[in-house]
Amino acid sequence: MESSVYTRKAQYYETDQMGVVHHSNYIRWFEEARVDFLERIGTGYKEMEAAGIISPVVSVSCKYRAMVRFADTVRISLRITAYNGIKLELAYQVRNAETDALCCTGESSHCFLGPEGKPVSLKKDYPQYHALFMNYLQEEEQ
Repeated sequence: MESSVYTRKAQYYETDQMGVVHHSNYIRWFEEARVDFLERIGTGYKEMEAAGIISPVVSVSCKYRAMVRFADTVRISLRITAYNGIKLELAYQVRNAETDALCCTGESSHCFLGPEGKPVSLKKDYPQYHALFMNYLQEEEQ
């Protein structure tokens, strides 16, 4: 599904002295891709936060496979690997847009918290957001 691919160009400030994108930036790219993805499926962070929901990162990991250099364009694809209304898990792939080489893979997990900072169930407490995730998952299965 096109909503799960985010494209960006590596910026000079993201590189180290060797001209290679510094490892810490991949985690930022995952977040950019995630924010973009959520907006595309209709449940962006801004809207959810206005409704009183926050979705912190519970864990994140990254495995580096090939270097990305300044001015390389990458495609960051993501997919939902688990969702139950309380927790969301995503997998990421970063590929060179020109060569399709796999540069990095990663995962992140998130929970949903209400205004008091306590876990909430989107299925129970915010069914409109739960429906958006379920619709995306159903479309992915087809």
